Amino acid sequence: MTKISSKDASIRNLELCKIAPVIPVLIIEDISSARDLGEALVAGGLPVLEVTLRTQCALQAISEMSKIKGGIVGAGTLITYNDVKNAVDAGATFGVAPGATDKLIDACEEAGLPLLAGASSASEAMALLEKGYSVQKFFPAEAAGGAAFLKSLSSPLPQITFCPTGGISQKNALNYLASSNVKCVGGSWVAPKEAIANRDWQQIEDLAKDAVRELS
Repeated sequence: MTKISSKDASIRNLELCKIAPVIPVLIIEDISSARDLGEALVAGGLPVLEVTLRTQCALQAISEMSKIKGGIVGAGTLITYNDVKNAVDAGATFGVAPGATDKLIDACEEAGLPLLAGASSASEAMALLEKGYSVQKFFPAEAAGGAAFLKSLSSPLPQITFCPTGGISQKNALNYLASSNVKCVGGSWVAPKEAIANRDWQQIEDLAKDAVRELS
């Protein structure tokens, strides 16, 4: 197991954020839909996928999606050491957390898992930057101040790049992406629950294509 530094984690996460304007945030309830869902999103031009660890089949879904050609699969909602270990064992190549603790950061660095840690204030963002994390998740984006708040941070903290997540939709995504300190957004609107339940993979692929076309 190769460790990763905060600097290298930030470099890798910046690379991921530049691949596509949206990182789909996925809550997978039915493992049988995981592979098809991932393939639809990748085909639509959104290859970086965040599978949140909020369901019983999430780890299995990461394992299945990791087999998709062209896909880059990460684990979201990392909270504990065991979350990190299980995510890496399942095949996750990056991790996302709603916040950050010393124990979580240490676990990810020890496991070699690039962590996109969450911040919702200037102080939290500065604390992560002090640890070497210059690429961060801004969460919960809309509730924590929205695009206007993030834009206001770009002047005093230009060295931080954000991936805002939480309340992001097709309607407001451009407001975030217009800020110089935002390279991509996290969102679930490209994979609606109803479309997943109906196994309408074409709709999901089309939504992904729309996002790429409208937000790039």
